Amino acid sequence: MGKAYPEKLLICEHCDTVYRRRVLERGEVARCALCAAELERHHLLSVNAMLALILTAAIVFVQANLWPIVTLGLSGQHSSTTLWGVILAMWREHSQIVSVLVAATLFFFPLLKMSLLGWLLWFARAGRRAPGFVPLMVILHRLGPWTMSEVFVLGALVAIVKAHTYFEVTADPGIYAYAALTLLITIFAGVDLRQLWNENLESAA
Repeated sequence: MGKAYPEKLLICEHCDTVYRRRVLERGEVARCALCAAELERHHLLSVNAMLALILTAAIVFVQANLWPIVTLGLSGQHSSTTLWGVILAMWREHSQIVSVLVAATLFFFPLLKMSLLGWLLWFARAGRRAPGFVPLMVILHRLGPWTMSEVFVLGALVAIVKAHTYFEVTADPGIYAYAALTLLITIFAGVDLRQLWNENLESAA
């Protein structure tokens, strides 16, 4: 039954009920009739649109890591730092665990997620299956909770407000770049990665 048209079937991940897939209209969400779990929703973003957003996020990511995030002033002296300046300062102050976690969640994990998505979408755009498709999709699923740019932006804003009592504090372009990156990551967080599975099935059929 599933060999001829595998892309026409939809299986509930919670109760394993099998349905025939149909094209959803804008705003529609398919739910399981037995357990009410979400099966699929209409995708507003095409593969080309997602790839364009990935490239935009990559550019913003570079800017966020190169530009200073905050400048502190005291008695006429000013000092600014980038994200990696903060990470290295924490390492030198014997907070190695915290510095490694910050580097992983704010740099390496987002960079890996964007790279993997870009790789998969590049091939999906051409109607081809990317090499290593299945393990890369699993890695993307595992990476989901570990990209914490939004936590960093909120924490940085709170720190800026509190530090303003003692220092002259200026928010630099890096923090705005991270805010834009957070918005882009939030958009991607709402994208159902099963769309890539569907694109892969359609290109393989």
